[in-house]
Amino acid sequence: MDAATVGDNLGRVRDQIVAAGGDPERVQILAVTKGFGPEAPTAALGAGLSDLGENYAQELADKAPAVDGDPSWHFIGRLQSNKVKLVADLVSVWQSVDRSSLVDEITKRAPGARILVQVNATGESQKGGCAVPDVPDLVARATEGGLTVEGLMTVGVDGDDDATALAFERVAGLVADLGLREASMGMTADLALAVRAGSTQVRVGRALFGARPERRR
Repeated sequence: MDAATVGDNLGRVRDQIVAAGGDPERVQILAVTKGFGPEAPTAALGAGLSDLGENYAQELADKAPAVDGDPSWHFIGRLQSNKVKLVADLVSVWQSVDRSSLVDEITKRAPGARILVQVNATGESQKGGCAVPDVPDLVARATEGGLTVEGLMTVGVDGDDDATALAFERVAGLVADLGLREASMGMTADLALAVRAGSTQVRVGRALFGARPERRR
């Protein structure tokens, strides 16, 4: 894995954004480096991608010191409140904020932090995210606590394009209704659906770095 290869793959992702009707200057590409060693974030930085996504607190804490450069780390995975302290000095944007206890812990450990509220727009019990009706109250609580709520994040339904498209449209509508800026929606498999629904950020790993190594247990 090197910057040239990732750069070529990045060009193809941008082509997919254009083909879906999106503006590659407006739709940010978040390089998801979970499961990879420091070579992936290093290659992403070399290809011009400075915003990197990680899903696991311990993995981020172990990996970040080994990466040359100055990436902007986004935490995008389900997060236990007791793990916030571990990565509070590393995370630039917390994207998976889905409950009041997590808002309170981030407020305590990272005052003024930038966050996205994660929405479970598909109603799947196994997925993180707050329920759609609870989003305004959670946004208000975070704002009142001094956090900067930049937008909302959601995850689609595996193998169900219709349900995924509906979820993305619902979240994009919520972003507009709440006067927020960012809609973090879409990954490698459903990027086009997300862009068509109004995503401002896609979270892409496999399309940039190839198959992800099996996670060590």
